[in-house]
Amino acid sequence: MSDLIVKAAVKDALSENNVSADFYNALNEEVAELLDDAAERAEANDRKTVQPRDL
Repeated sequence: MSDLIVKAAVKDALSENNVSADFYNALNEEVAELLDDAAERAEANDRKTVQPRDL
């Protein structure tokens, strides 16, 4: 699976906290699942365009 997140951006967003190395993989998996679900919802509504409402 390709990286869907930018580690530096995540680290900047969580600058007040320490981030474990495995957090990035878990976050990447969550984002991948979110994207898959959004694509399925768009297809279920006979659309090829994924829209914010699909989230």
